Amino acid sequence: MKFAGAFLARPTLFIVGAIAAAITVACITAIALYQMRLDAFARARDGADNLSLILQRDIERNIEVYELSINAVIDGVNDAVVLRLPSQIRQRVLFDRSTNAKDMGALLVTNSAGDVEIDSRSVPPSKVNLSDQDYFTIQQQSADAGLVISKPFSSHLTTTEMSVGLSQRLTDSHGQFAGIVVGTLRLNYFRRLFDGMTLGNHGSLTLLRPDGTVLMRRPYNPKDIGRSIAGVPAFKPLLQADQGSYIGTAALDGAQRLYSFRHIGKYPLIVVVGLATEDIYAEWNRRAWAIGGAVTVLDFLIVVISALFAKQFRRRLIVEHQLRLLANTDSLTGVGTRRSLESALNVEWRRASRNRQHLSVLMVDADNFKSFNDQYGHATGDEALRIIAHCIVDSIRRPGDFVGRYGGEEFCVLLPHTDLRGAVQVAEKIRAAVLSTNKANFGSPIGRLSVSIGVAAFDGNPLPGETADQLVHLADQRLYEAKAAGRNTVISQQAAVA
Repeated sequence: MKFAGAFLARPTLFIVGAIAAAITVACITAIALYQMRLDAFARARDGADNLSLILQRDIERNIEVYELSINAVIDGVNDAVVLRLPSQIRQRVLFDRSTNAKDMGALLVTNSAGDVEIDSRSVPPSKVNLSDQDYFTIQQQSADAGLVISKPFSSHLTTTEMSVGLSQRLTDSHGQFAGIVVGTLRLNYFRRLFDGMTLGNHGSLTLLRPDGTVLMRRPYNPKDIGRSIAGVPAFKPLLQADQGSYIGTAALDGAQRLYSFRHIGKYPLIVVVGLATEDIYAEWNRRAWAIGGAVTVLDFLIVVISALFAKQFRRRLIVEHQLRLLANTDSLTGVGTRRSLESALNVEWRRASRNRQHLSVLMVDADNFKSFNDQYGHATGDEALRIIAHCIVDSIRRPGDFVGRYGGEEFCVLLPHTDLRGAVQVAEKIRAAVLSTNKANFGSPIGRLSVSIGVAAFDGNPLPGETADQLVHLADQRLYEAKAAGRNTVISQQAAVA
C-alpha cells in the first residue's frame, strides 16, 4: 500500500513504469523473434538434410545399376566361351537392356593399350583409343582403384553433350593389367535431377568428386562444369565426414548458404545442397519487420499516453495540493490553520511518547491587540498579525518545527526534539524579532508592537492520562502569566513553578 501510494504521488513514476513496460514488451518480442529465427534455420537445415538424402539415394541407386552392368561385362570378358561366340550373340550376352537407358552412353571394353575392342553400340567397334583418359590411366596405374568416375569430358563418339566415365579394371590370368570396361553417363541426368528440386530463389545443388571437381551444379553454368573448388574454405568440411551441414560462402558465386552434404555411398561422389540464408530468413525478415514495427508503435503509444496521463495527473496533484494548502493554511497569515495544528500536534505527541523524545510548545499572543485594532483599524491589525507570523516563521528553521494560528491574535508553535531550555531560546528570539520590527502600537506601554509567549515542555515520559491538549493548555497558562507579568515577556513552565 505504501508503494502504491508513493507511485500515485509521483506522476513521473507513470512514465518510468511505462518505459519499463515498453522495454519489457520489446525484450519479449526480441526473444520471440530470435526463437522464430532459430526455428526457421532448424526447418531449413532439416529440409536441406532431407533433400541431400533423397539425391544421395537416387544417384547411388542409378550408379549401382550401371556398376552391375559393368561387372556383368567383366564377367563375360573373362569367360573364354563368351569371347568365342559370334559378334552379334556376344553383344546380347555381354550387354543387357539397361545399357540402352536414357542418359547411359556406350559400354566399351579396351585392351591394355587403350584400344576399344568391344562397343555396346557398334559391331564392329569404333576405332578409338582411350589411353589418354583419366579413367584409363588411373586403372592402369592402380590395381585397387575400384570404380573410377572420371572428370567431365566430351565423348569421342559425340561432342554435343558432356559425360563422365565409370571404369573398372580388367586383369589377365596373371593378375596383370589387361584393359578396362568403361561406361559413359551423360551429365544431363544430373541436370534434370537437380532441376526437379525446390531450393528457393538463391539455392544451389552441386555434385562433385572428392578432389573438388564439379560435375554438375544448379544454377547451371557450363563454365562451372569440370572446374575445381578444392582450394576454397567451403570445400574442406566436405572431406571431414560422410555427411553433415555447415554455413559457408560459395566459391562459384560468393553467396552465403547453409550447406548439407552427403557422400554417395562407396562411390567417389559428394552431393551438396545449399540453401541461401537470404531465402531461409526471407519470410522471417518480413514477419520481423511487421511485428517489430507494430511493437515499436505500441511501445511509443504506451510511453506517449503515459506521459500525457502523468502530465494530467501532475496537474491534478498540484490542484489537490493547492486545495490542501488552502484548507490547512491560514489565508491571512500564511501559517497553519487550527485544524492542521491539531493534526501536527497529535503526530508529534505520539512520536515523542513512542521514542521518548522532547516536545515543546510555544503559545504566542500579540500584546494590547484590541486597542491596536481600535486605534489603527482592522486592516492594520491584519498587517500586524502577518508581521508576527513572519517573525515566528523566520525564527524556526528546522523541518519538523510547525506554527499554526490558534485563534484571533494567538499562535501556537510546535518544537519537536526540543527541551525547555531550547524552547525558551526560540521564544526569546521570536519576541525580540517582533519587537525589532518597530511597528508602532501607541496602545502599548512601550509604544511598539510586541508579543507575550508561554512555554511548556514534554520530556518524553508521559504520565498516566497525560495528553497533548494538556501540554498546550500548560503553555497557554504560561502565556496568561506572561500577560500578567507585564507583557513583552517569556514565561516558561519551570519559571512559573518557581
